[in-house]
Amino acid sequence: MHYSGYSPPPWLRNGLTMTLYTALVASREWEKTTVYPEPEYQETIFVGAGGVPIFGIVAIPKHPRGTIVGTYGITGSLDNQWFLKLLGRKAYAAGYAVVLFDWRAHGKTAELSPTLTSDGLYEGEDFVRIAAQACGMGCPPLVWFTGYSLGGQLALWANKAAQDLTRGSEDLGLHFSDIGGAAVICPSLDSNRSLSFLVRHPVGKHLEKAIARELKKLARRVYQAHPEALDPTAIDRANSIWGFDRELVIDKLGFPSVEAYYDASSGLNLLPHLEKPTLIIYAADDPMFDPTIVPDLQAACEGNPSIELVLTRYGGHVGYISSLASQRIAGDPDPWWAWNRILEWCDRQ
Repeated sequence: MHYSGYSPPPWLRNGLTMTLYTALVASREWEKTTVYPEPEYQETIFVGAGGVPIFGIVAIPKHPRGTIVGTYGITGSLDNQWFLKLLGRKAYAAGYAVVLFDWRAHGKTAELSPTLTSDGLYEGEDFVRIAAQACGMGCPPLVWFTGYSLGGQLALWANKAAQDLTRGSEDLGLHFSDIGGAAVICPSLDSNRSLSFLVRHPVGKHLEKAIARELKKLARRVYQAHPEALDPTAIDRANSIWGFDRELVIDKLGFPSVEAYYDASSGLNLLPHLEKPTLIIYAADDPMFDPTIVPDLQAACEGNPSIELVLTRYGGHVGYISSLASQRIAGDPDPWWAWNRILEWCDRQ
């Protein structure tokens, strides 16, 4: 657990600048940074927790060395999440089978089911059931769960769910020893604190509004596919991230308040209970999360020997674009420092 040797270009040594540059510029130019082609994916419909259908894609190289199962953050789909596509290319080229999926209420999964998000409470089990079915298709153990931002929180829940499900009475065809662990980038850890921080920040409040608009679009797409499942007036009232969860999510999950829901799904509260190896890459200058989370994250990781925390001074929110000097020091083939560390860590395990 340490401040790593990661170093961005000098002009990206600001968390907000890194975050905006990654979202607005790198998202358009990322394919120029990699020589790896897109794998030939097979479209698959998995069955998640509670029988919810989950859309995913699978690619298995010759002689695969393990399997990486991943998803993305709070909004988006497999069609537009370039950062996840980048992982798919790099992991496949490194010899891993790759399983990527649209999580609940996102992308093509939203067309298959009106089931809304639960911030990990059920998505953790989705990950494990997807892994079990992928292994039945020829994906080998060890299986690694991954994600970034809110998807990172989901992957942490997958690590916990794997402990429970593979030791339970149900035979998934997946054993505890088949699970490698989880590796995540800038995971959401405490939504109560971070949302309060974000809406008070002079720039963060605009980022929150942009995410809220995307969540409203997500809800409308679910409504168009399943008009019986959602109240359109509730969608109209969902004008913030907190409002989305208040109007559309918590009642179905049985929570009395959004705050109680966020506390129950908190990634930070989950950390002491993880037994499988877990890598957390986290930037101290992440502008999306309350900076007071950092010392609590350090304390939680210090108390659990299964967790390796790589805490960096720079990196922004799911940025981690490295300088040329940093690439040379790490021996990296491209500027995607965090994905390179995750693949390197999986290799070491």
